[in-house]
Amino acid sequence: MRLRQNKLQSLAGQHADILETLSPNVRRRVDVLREIQSEHDELEKKFFEERAALEAKYQKLYEPLYTKRYEIVNGLMKVEGETNEAVMNEEGDKGAEEKGVPEFWLTAMKTNEILAEEISERDEGALKYLKDIKWSRIDDPKGFKLEFFFDSNPYFKNSVLTKIYHMVDDENEPILEKAIGTKIEWYPAKCLTQKVLKKKPKKGSKNVKPITKTEKCESFFNFFNPPQIPDDDDDIDDELDEEPDEEDEEGAKGKKKRSGSAKAGAGQQGERSPECKQQ
Repeated sequence: MRLRQNKLQSLAGQHADILETLSPNVRRRVDVLREIQSEHDELEKKFFEERAALEAKYQKLYEPLYTKRYEIVNGLMKVEGETNEAVMNEEGDKGAEEKGVPEFWLTAMKTNEILAEEISERDEGALKYLKDIKWSRIDDPKGFKLEFFFDSNPYFKNSVLTKIYHMVDDENEPILEKAIGTKIEWYPAKCLTQKVLKKKPKKGSKNVKPITKTEKCESFFNFFNPPQIPDDDDDIDDELDEEPDEEDEEGAKGKKKRSGSAKAGAGQQGERSPECKQQ
């Protein structure tokens, strides 16, 4: 926020310098143009207010449809024309009746081009337990949240994983201020956002046990551990200072080629501010 205010103050100072170079008549015309822009800004403000009210109205109208979808997907409701015929298994025997739509949300997410890139093969096992996704608006602080509802599963204890987006108005246009995700309570050896590397000790070493190392890895579940957005100039300067220079980058590339190491932790390099509406 402070960074944006500093930029606005800087631009205001530049505009004042430019106005002083104009002739009196041109300056009067510019003043009228500024009045027109102010009127436009007032209309735009009303537009955003009415749009927010309209979105809230239709969100309520959508709710019954989302409830029906939940019941059908999870086998709580039968649809017209449905029979009680059992499904034949691979051996040709009648198996248990199939309920709902198995792996509905995993399939839906994998058909989305953006989400499909974030889902690893390891993630699929856990996402098969996903039974619903909800979007809702929050007013204090302003923003919205996404809730992912899971059945009991062997991967983590949480029944709901939440991602909250705090938004601020920048000239009436909402922008992302920060995002907060649920801390996932992984069961032992089930964490999908990390991988354990084992290395045999060198010959002659006194330590006979394998050396283990934990590294971050690509996973959809990194979505719930978003990067922090810097608040001001000092934070950005600190981040820039931490970035490697060109020589360091070239050295890192060379080291990567020699080791053949895979990408790690690329799933959350930057936080997107999605136009998240319930689909």
